[in-house]
Amino acid sequence: MNIIWHEKSKQFHLFNDEISYIIGVSPIGELGNIYFGKAIHDKEDMSYVVNRFSLPNVPVDADTESYSMELNRQEYPSFGTTDFGTSAFEVEISNGSKVSSFVYKDHKIYKGKQPLEGLPATYADDSEAMTLEIYLEDVVAKTTLALSYTLFNRYPVVTRHAKFTNIGPSKVKLTKALSACLDLPDQNYQWMQFSGAWARERTPIVKNLGPGSVSIESKRGISSANQNPFVIVKRPNTDDFIGEAIGFSFVYSGNFLAQAEGDTFGRMRVLMGINPDRFTWILEKGQSFETPEVVIAYSDSGLNYLSQIYHSLYNNNLVRGKWKNTPRPILINNWEATFMDFDEEKILKIASKAKEAGIELFVLDDGWFGERDDDFAGLGDWVENPKKLPQGIPGLARKIESLGMKFGFWIEPEMVNPDSNLYRKHPEWALSTPGRKASLGRHQMVLDYSRPEVVDYIYGMLHKIISNAPISYIKWDMNRSLTEVYSADIPAEQQGMVYHRYVMGVYSLYERLRNDFPDILFESCASGGNRFDAGMLYYAPQAWCSDNTDAIDRIRIQYGTSYGYPVSSIGAHVSAVPNQQTGRTTSIETRANVAYFGTFGYELDLNHVSHEEFELVKSQVQFMKEYRQLFQFGTFYRLRSPFEADQAAWIVVSEDKEKAIFGFYCMRSNVTMLPGFLKLDGLSADKVYVLNDEEYFGDELMNLGVTLTKLSNNGLSTGQDFISYVEVLEAKK
Repeated sequence: MNIIWHEKSKQFHLFNDEISYIIGVSPIGELGNIYFGKAIHDKEDMSYVVNRFSLPNVPVDADTESYSMELNRQEYPSFGTTDFGTSAFEVEISNGSKVSSFVYKDHKIYKGKQPLEGLPATYADDSEAMTLEIYLEDVVAKTTLALSYTLFNRYPVVTRHAKFTNIGPSKVKLTKALSACLDLPDQNYQWMQFSGAWARERTPIVKNLGPGSVSIESKRGISSANQNPFVIVKRPNTDDFIGEAIGFSFVYSGNFLAQAEGDTFGRMRVLMGINPDRFTWILEKGQSFETPEVVIAYSDSGLNYLSQIYHSLYNNNLVRGKWKNTPRPILINNWEATFMDFDEEKILKIASKAKEAGIELFVLDDGWFGERDDDFAGLGDWVENPKKLPQGIPGLARKIESLGMKFGFWIEPEMVNPDSNLYRKHPEWALSTPGRKASLGRHQMVLDYSRPEVVDYIYGMLHKIISNAPISYIKWDMNRSLTEVYSADIPAEQQGMVYHRYVMGVYSLYERLRNDFPDILFESCASGGNRFDAGMLYYAPQAWCSDNTDAIDRIRIQYGTSYGYPVSSIGAHVSAVPNQQTGRTTSIETRANVAYFGTFGYELDLNHVSHEEFELVKSQVQFMKEYRQLFQFGTFYRLRSPFEADQAAWIVVSEDKEKAIFGFYCMRSNVTMLPGFLKLDGLSADKVYVLNDEEYFGDELMNLGVTLTKLSNNGLSTGQDFISYVEVLEAKK
């Protein structure tokens, strides 16, 4: 790992054993991209890649008359001089001009990584990373720009963000401030996005790139289930096992834009950052704006390796505190068992049966507070309902703990029902536009978290409950998008700042509660997958993956999620059947076989299952306890895609390759097809593994595969609908 500044050529080279990133100061003083990709030898001068000529209808710099930004790759491009591609930022000064020219002034190279103020970000100590900060200035706008690059030692990863500072007497206005741009020298790439909607999140979608633009975005105030703030550009031949790919992960939980743009000269520009639509940020004298972080990862060994980079980096350098690399407790949640129709007696009955099965944590879901018997009332009134909980959360929590279980509960602190004491007292605390009708989602409005006093009020209510009870877990929900985004507390010219201030308010509440109660496990939940992003993982190390708990749909959802997020972050539970979302009935074995590859828990009342199923639950819980470290933190490989076939498979492998567990799922039976084989991955070729009392060499299992005859129906089909199996391999001693 090293970052070298070549003074003579004015070039920076960031490199480790796997990746090189070379940046140069261009002939006009702005930054240009020279190279990004597989590690190459360091060299004093790589300026031969810079084009110093003009073409018809291509403007050139007036001083050099031989350099055009349009014909060269840029590092953080602006619009209005000689680059006609999409810009990474836009600064408007007092005379209305939006033309910028930020030229190199200085730089700093240091070990480690500095935190971002008020924002989530990866972190690293002096042995784990080096950081380059490049300082530029626009003398007309009297604004400075700091571009930060952190290179990690163990990973082919560079993180990026930008910081603008107004050093002049007049205010300036940012109307666009993306976090990263990467100009690539050719367009032979495919774009991979992860799209969907509520209950069908993160479906991989691949598009060919070329001249023109491809983009995804969110304008919902949340990262959204519709588009995830994680994209991949990959070579056309790249799959899970071979080929070159670059990942872009946005460590942010609000509006975003990710875009790939091919120019007419055969190059590709990839940009990511806060969505500029509805964004404006005013900088008074001396004020700064820092963009969120983008994590750029490189793989020349396929998409599995790219995913493993993100899994390991986020487990080790994004998740913090007690739950960093700590196996998650096995929980039971009462939502699908009771909805809001419960009292303490009913809850204790469910918890007692769960304890009998070996479950470790009980989670009380929606309905415990205010006048909350349905979706229409109570949100914002974070005071226990004495009819349901006579001794409040503290009394119930102590009774759950006396059973030998931990206790957690559900909150949705960003929301308010119009039918609530909070809204009746402070209607101005809800986001709404003067003179216009307010929209509702799940019969609720969104609190204005851009206002510190609103965050302070909710913090006080929650702190009182948590500090008086033995709380081990909090499920933080968020069940609607932002609409009518207007804050009654700020002037007109600052309304473009509300979306980002809202997200910062959410982060500040998370941070305060985490600091006060560092042992609590937070799980983020936004109607399931509406805010499954890297920014949330900084505060809540796991996320409810989807409200859709159907095992067959969950195979697809968890498979798509695995491209950018670790198994330890994926909230996955066994729920009741027929499934609430799909009406589908699957065996309790298959439901567990899917949920094992996540944080694992139950969403049902075990008092209502058969004796045989209850015994299976007990064995499932015991199995998960034995292997959860491997399930949640082993090296994960996708083996067979449910988006390409009627089957799916994946495997987790221990770091020493002594143990592995693979899951195989038949989603739909096919008649008169030989069962075939499943090739495994990640094993040691020379080790001998024991599988179902049979011995196999690792290379045998990876190149020939495991026979699927076990699932066949007299050799005439590839299995039965919805059947699955999970198998453990152990290296022979």
